[in-house]
Amino acid sequence: MKKKMKFNTKAIHGGQILDPAYGSVMTPIYQTSTYAQTSPGKHKGYEYSRTHNPTRTNFERSIASLENGNHGLAFASGLAAIDAIIKTLNPGDEIISTNDLYGGSYRLFTKIFEKYDLKFHFVNMEDPKHVEAKINSKTKLIWAETPTNPMMNVVDIRSMSQLSKQNKILLCVDNTFATPYIQRPLDLGADIVMHSATKYIAGHSDVVIGAVVVNDSILHEKLSFIQNASGATPGPMDCFLTLRGIKTLHLRMQRHSENAEKIAMYLKEHKKIQNVYWAGFKDHKNYNIAKSQMDAFGGMVSFIPVDKTFETAKKIAESLKLFTLAESLGGVESLCCHPASMTHASIPVEEREKSGLVESLLRLSVGIEDVDDLIDCLLYTSDAADE
Repeated sequence: MKKKMKFNTKAIHGGQILDPAYGSVMTPIYQTSTYAQTSPGKHKGYEYSRTHNPTRTNFERSIASLENGNHGLAFASGLAAIDAIIKTLNPGDEIISTNDLYGGSYRLFTKIFEKYDLKFHFVNMEDPKHVEAKINSKTKLIWAETPTNPMMNVVDIRSMSQLSKQNKILLCVDNTFATPYIQRPLDLGADIVMHSATKYIAGHSDVVIGAVVVNDSILHEKLSFIQNASGATPGPMDCFLTLRGIKTLHLRMQRHSENAEKIAMYLKEHKKIQNVYWAGFKDHKNYNIAKSQMDAFGGMVSFIPVDKTFETAKKIAESLKLFTLAESLGGVESLCCHPASMTHASIPVEEREKSGLVESLLRLSVGIEDVDDLIDCLLYTSDAADE
């Protein structure tokens, strides 16, 4: 039996097919919309680039390999990927979702899909009992983020899988924060893995792209049909850039995780910081679960200043030099985000605050710079906030 490749090797070689024309080591950018046919309906597997494109095929094979899945699908963005997943459902179906999820996901669920007679229940998934209480005969999907954005709560994927299988419900995990370097939900029992591959997968803040990975062939056929019929597919340049990013995913995620750990520990001991949210703290409510399903704790850290005011958070965000104030995350450079006014502004205030997302919370996407420089930056900024 052929030995399976380890992750670091998969990042470079997993699912890849060398260019058959000239043997190009890097997947070529097939910048074309259409393909020559020798006779009507006879072609080399490609007829129109919304349906298939060789550059996209290699990206889809790569992300499937990393997630230990059978089928990968690429989309024009993470939200386009979510859109396709929800379109597999029918009017009257119900979905149970993490309550502290990405604002764009919440907006898509409530402002777009609810008007098509889909019902969403938003619950705290740290305790599986909260999910179990909402399951009924109409429930068709459990939607989990873990770690969650931006509160860094951890969902027990194995327990969610057990619940979903007992009730014949699909389980989808948004694995954007962790990436397959850290966490592989299909191995833990999930049916669908979704990525905003814009973030860590591509890793250089120069692409907007999404991905879905599944094992089941029938589910893949449904999603593939929607992918083509709805048309929210990425171009070949986006797929090429993401493939290039994947080749260093293991190296980047290792440094992101190491740097985030040091920054989380620094902030936790800082007298001017009240709360720090990071999945790797031993006093984290679900630390043991995180330890069991994650190989590291990732590059995301959130915190609240000691006076818990928006004004102080604003001063900190504006004073940071190495952490650029911007939306998104997962690039090589460090970013700071104010979720309440940026990434999660579409969630009503009362709903945000139920999960702890208050006006004074800041979220850091810790990059791969020298961590001492990042800590010095935070030290200077926290002092400036007192001025």
